[in-house]
Amino acid sequence: MRMFTAFLVTETNSFAPMPTGRGSFEEYGIFHGDASIRHADTEGGQYLLQWRQRGEAAGLEVVESLCVYSQPAGRVLAPVWADFKGSVLADLRRSGPVDMVLLFLHGAMMAVGQDDCEGELITAIRAMVGPGVAIGAVLDPHCHLSPSMLDNADVLIAMKEYPHIDGAARADELFDLCLRTARGEIRPVMRDFDCKMITLYPTTVEPVRGFVDAMREAEGQDGILSVSLAHGFPWGDTPWTGTRTWVVADGDAGKAAGLARDLGLRLYRMREQLRPGVTDIDTALDRALDRPPVPGRPVVLADVADNAGGGAPGDSTFILKRLLERGLGQVVIGCFWDLGAINICCNAGIGSRFDLRLGGKCGPASGDPVDLTVTVRNIVENHFQTGLEGGPSPLGTAVWLEARDGLHIVLTSQRSQVFQPDAFTGLGLDPTASRMVIVKSTQHFHAGFAPMASDIQYVSTPGAIAPAFAEIPYSTRSPDYWPRVADPLALGA
Repeated sequence: MRMFTAFLVTETNSFAPMPTGRGSFEEYGIFHGDASIRHADTEGGQYLLQWRQRGEAAGLEVVESLCVYSQPAGRVLAPVWADFKGSVLADLRRSGPVDMVLLFLHGAMMAVGQDDCEGELITAIRAMVGPGVAIGAVLDPHCHLSPSMLDNADVLIAMKEYPHIDGAARADELFDLCLRTARGEIRPVMRDFDCKMITLYPTTVEPVRGFVDAMREAEGQDGILSVSLAHGFPWGDTPWTGTRTWVVADGDAGKAAGLARDLGLRLYRMREQLRPGVTDIDTALDRALDRPPVPGRPVVLADVADNAGGGAPGDSTFILKRLLERGLGQVVIGCFWDLGAINICCNAGIGSRFDLRLGGKCGPASGDPVDLTVTVRNIVENHFQTGLEGGPSPLGTAVWLEARDGLHIVLTSQRSQVFQPDAFTGLGLDPTASRMVIVKSTQHFHAGFAPMASDIQYVSTPGAIAPAFAEIPYSTRSPDYWPRVADPLALGA
């Protein structure tokens, strides 16, 4: 038997001010057929290596194709998407007959002129391999579950956790189900349910924690093979944007549809509990200051609206400006993406002190630039932080600045949200020595920072991905969703 694999991942914010070009992928590496062998520590190489090892252990011949990843931003430029899709299809054509195709995708990639990149790719693969080949994909839960994906894949599985710490587990699950499908042991069918909701679903707290546990409990029972929740990516404007439950059952479409509906309605009925627990800047700062200081346990504030992992630029200054206006110190804040400021700091060198204009470069959602006097405490080339599943996540050139009253600011040349404390400690900056730590991230910081935090506050600013879901200016997505509409499924009380 022969298995074909590929990894193509980015999340598209169709409202973002900058497009996703080839350079956005080159920043993380474009690998063709060798990511699992020579680049297994990269964003996608770890999963392709996992599939290679599983496949070879099962006696399969493994054909590996493209491995590309980009930090979320605006639409992928059309020639870039055409090149990537064409490369995968050309590799599949050259490979000869295959028995299973495993894809690691995001599910919310959009290109110029194409709202459903993953659906287009899966449809093209199905047309090439025919109906008898098992096609499966791991998806990010912030995906747009399109009809093309459902109609042309045999098995789709979303990561269950947010933060997304279970990619490896879902990759194993997909391999197992697709291998059983290829061997004729199961006959997977998929059905979904549209919850008509758009919000965030952190799985670290209730009620979503219990909902995910219920999804897991249903798997393996009465022919249910897999259960997934598409949180949806709110800042991608497609007809399918929003929350969906979907179920993979063994040969029973009615059973899949029934469970998807039951779970979807369960989630829908708890929707008022799912309003984002975010505060404005001053309320969050006041709450942090009101808490008695706990040595070594700072209050962590999440700047959710300037999360590069959702396509925001990473240079908004709204919180920084209020820190300066209120004269607050003993604070760590990062990571800012400001290439001009980094260049100035690198030219000045470690130990230099000067006036710097910082942030506010990419548009109205970035705020205004901030002027402040800084001292360059450290510069690290090729800086990394630990990613969600333990691998290195590159940050490029990183600069640690100190302003007045112990205000510490971290800049990075590679745009990224903050995952782990080593984004700071790798520069010699100890976040536990400060009273507050402010991270540009929505939820993926939680696994790394919750153990050190005395409290966590989610802060909304006018940034690029502010969680005002009823106000997102969709032009393609129907407005018939909660919270824009109180009861879009018309279930009543």
